[in-house]
Amino acid sequence: MEQLPVDGDTLYLGIDGGGTKCRAVIVDACGKTLGVGNGGPANPYHGVARALESIDNAADSALRAAGLPKSAKSQLVAGLGLAGVNVPSLFQIVKQWEHPFKEQYLTTDLHIACIGAHEQDDGAVIVSGTGSCGFSHVNGQSLILGAHGFPCGDVGSGAWIGLECVKAVLLDSDQLGPQTVLTDLVAEQLQARGIMIVERLNGAKSSDYAKLTPLVFSAAEQGDEVALRIIQEGADYLTAVARRLWATNPPRMSMLGGVSQRIVDWMDDDIADRMSEPLRQPEHGAVRFARTQHEALAEPVA
Repeated sequence: MEQLPVDGDTLYLGIDGGGTKCRAVIVDACGKTLGVGNGGPANPYHGVARALESIDNAADSALRAAGLPKSAKSQLVAGLGLAGVNVPSLFQIVKQWEHPFKEQYLTTDLHIACIGAHEQDDGAVIVSGTGSCGFSHVNGQSLILGAHGFPCGDVGSGAWIGLECVKAVLLDSDQLGPQTVLTDLVAEQLQARGIMIVERLNGAKSSDYAKLTPLVFSAAEQGDEVALRIIQEGADYLTAVARRLWATNPPRMSMLGGVSQRIVDWMDDDIADRMSEPLRQPEHGAVRFARTQHEALAEPVA
């Protein structure tokens, strides 16, 4: 029979809510992981109701994995790190949510990624996945660079690389730009050429463009000048982001996201060599954030 936690035992829920999925972990007061779970997209910028539902579902999934009933949700001290809440209006909406948890502490997905990567509050991260951005937190002061979203920003990300690839291929197709092997590679992957590429990508999401990223890296490694230009431009942008973040004097910096593992090799050597491996996943950073906030509020007033 499922048992509720003993009264007085504090359980922490960490939520990493992104634009494509939501990850959850439940940890006990000793730091032991009890269960992990997943949910759908949790960026309120793309729909508040859907984001909150994804958070709830991810929490339920983690509870099941921990062998706990849904009713235990009311005993969880939850740390939520969500994409999109760097927009002040969305932060307020989620903060005012009538959540099912014992306590809820909200911050950005960048903040919890940074905490998890360094297992401390101070540090810096560069994210290069489907999107891109930079973040540092030092002595209570945060700096966010980028995070403007696709297609407005996200330079050096998978979505940006994919879009630049498509633009170059279309120029080549119209004989208005340099020839590139990307034209044949894209034609093979999308089963389309010229204007048919535009039709195929009608309504495409950032993640759809990001699927073209491996083609660009492959072409660049073969010496294709167009692909080289795209990858180097993205790497130069991320190098500039790193230099601005280092100027805030963080103790460590890490690169996160699927594209980061490949594009770091194209960044300036002095920057690439200073990167540190992330220590924990963002959802564990959310747990640490929740625990810090909870314990601070529990401290007696002198």
